[in-house]
Amino acid sequence: MINTRNFVIFISLAMISMPLIHAQDLSNYRGFHLEMNLQAVAKQANMKPSEAKVIYQRPAVIQELEWRPVDSYKSSAKPDPVKEILFSFYNDKLYRIVVNYDPDRTEGLTDEDLIASISAKYGTPTTPVGKIISSSASQAYSDSEKVIARWEDSQYSFNLFRFSYGSVPGMLVFSKRLDALAQVAIVEAIRLNTQEEPQREIERQKKQDEDKNAVGQKVRPVNKAGFRP
Repeated sequence: MINTRNFVIFISLAMISMPLIHAQDLSNYRGFHLEMNLQAVAKQANMKPSEAKVIYQRPAVIQELEWRPVDSYKSSAKPDPVKEILFSFYNDKLYRIVVNYDPDRTEGLTDEDLIASISAKYGTPTTPVGKIISSSASQAYSDSEKVIARWEDSQYSFNLFRFSYGSVPGMLVFSKRLDALAQVAIVEAIRLNTQEEPQREIERQKKQDEDKNAVGQKVRPVNKAGFRP
C-alpha cells in the first residue's frame, strides 16, 4: 500500500515537472541573452562597444546598439529574414531587443505562418489585446504597434507585431524587470532634459558668442590693416 502511494506521488510530481523540463528559454534570442552586458553583445555581433549610442546618462545610462546581421546565406535556400536588430541597455544590461524583419524575405507570410514558425521554438503563444512601443528611446515620438501574438513567462516576454508603416513583421523581446526600470528612468530623463533646456540654450548661445568674438579678435589686426574705404 505504501509502495502504491509512493508511486502515485512520483507520477504526479513527474507530470507537474514536465512543463518545466520542456519550457523554452525566453531569455534568449539567437544567442543574445537578456541582461548580457554591452561588451558581450557587441562581441557576439562582431561590433565595437563604442558603436553604441548613449541616449540618456541620468538617472540611468540608456544605450542603444544597431546591428545588421551579416547575411552569409545569400546563396542558400533559406536566407536570413532578419534585416536589423536594435539592442537597448539599462545600466549596461541588455533589457530590450527589437527585431526588424526584411520585407522582401517575409513578403506574403500571414500572421498564422509567423506564429507557427515561432511557436515551434518558443511554444504556445497567447493573443493579448494590447500594444507595444517599437521605436527607439531616442525618438521624440513613440510607435505603438498592436501585438499579434505573445510568448512569455514571469520574467521575459516575446511579442510579435507588424510595423504600422508597411506591415513588415517585427519582434520585441524584453526583460520585464529591467524594462520597467528603464521606462521609469527614461521618463525621468526626459523630464530633467525639458526642465534644463532653457539654461542649456543660454549656455549654448553664450558659447557661440564667445567663439565668434574670439575669431573676430584673431582676424581683427589683419583686416584692420588691410581695410580701405
